[in-house]
Amino acid sequence: MVVGEADGALLAISDLHVTYAENRAIVEGLRPRSPGDWLLVAGDVADTVADIEWALGLLSQRFAKVVWAPGNHDLWTPSSDSVTLRGVARYRHLVDVCRALGVVTPEDPYPVWRGPGGPALVAPLFLLYDYTWRPEGIDTREAALAEAYATGIVCTDEYLLHPDPYPSRQDWCAARLAETAARLDARDPALPTVLVSHWPLVREPTRILRYPIFAQWCGTDATADWHVRYGAAAAVYGHLHIPRTTWHDGVRFEEVSVGYPREWRRRSVPPGQLRQILPPPD
Repeated sequence: MVVGEADGALLAISDLHVTYAENRAIVEGLRPRSPGDWLLVAGDVADTVADIEWALGLLSQRFAKVVWAPGNHDLWTPSSDSVTLRGVARYRHLVDVCRALGVVTPEDPYPVWRGPGGPALVAPLFLLYDYTWRPEGIDTREAALAEAYATGIVCTDEYLLHPDPYPSRQDWCAARLAETAARLDARDPALPTVLVSHWPLVREPTRILRYPIFAQWCGTDATADWHVRYGAAAAVYGHLHIPRTTWHDGVRFEEVSVGYPREWRRRSVPPGQLRQILPPPD
């Protein structure tokens, strides 16, 4: 047990996007509330490996434990990055970076939170998406993509998130789903879980998207029952840039994103507020 853990909390944030100077300043200001606090980072730390390493390195020095699940921006291979690795090789490189910093990744043993509100198994998940969240009346991935390109609502993943060596992102998603389900099936069922994923596990949170066609890049039907199947006390996600709390089948879902400056400037709540996951907030 980490010294001071009994006085700590399980906190969460995502979509730090420290490529933006304003967001970098937000991360520089993040501090634990007590020595035993853990921080869950649900993806989209930055677009380049150097910025991801900077942000997670800073946070790992401040929090008793940092747990990271990758987001789509973390997996991009932009021309501005000196690290040109793609797909699985890029993800594995980020895992190595995290391990060197002492940050827990989806490839590591799931840690158990034993502080207030625990014990609970904290499971960072890397699952991707498979284009199954299509608008009503659009029956195939090809038709959904054609509609997206026709309307100009196309996720940058189509250009920068490479699935190598898999033939497609949906094939990579299928492999991640199988591997992750096997690990979760082997867990101690007596422990509730905190499931941490960049993409939401259920489709309902995407129903309020301004552009419904974008939901195809936001998750997969395959995880629709995971919060029940794996005994979740809470599910943490980001990606949508719509921070809020919702409930599904009696399970609390927390969207914890910071988002882009143009988004958080419009909100009444100051950016960079850490969301408490455990113990459950009053």
